[in-house]
Amino acid sequence: MPRIEGIKDEEAGFLAGRIFKAAAKMRGAVPEPLRLMARSSGVMWADVGFELAIGRAKSLDPKIKNLASLKVASMVGCLF
Repeated sequence: MPRIEGIKDEEAGFLAGRIFKAAAKMRGAVPEPLRLMARSSGVMWADVGFELAIGRAKSLDPKIKNLASLKVASMVGCLF
């Protein structure tokens, strides 16, 4: 059980709810880190902007972007 509880769907405001729906559509479920970031709107918006920028970047092949993302996650010990 996490030390900090994430925002539930019924607690989310209009914009956070829309972001949750988009994330669930993309990944099949709302990632727990996004629910935690929704506690601070500034952090959530920074992450959403970052994810959009990565998604729109066209200079690398998507396979290479995914491999780089996995490598960085393993280097920093990220479980997600």
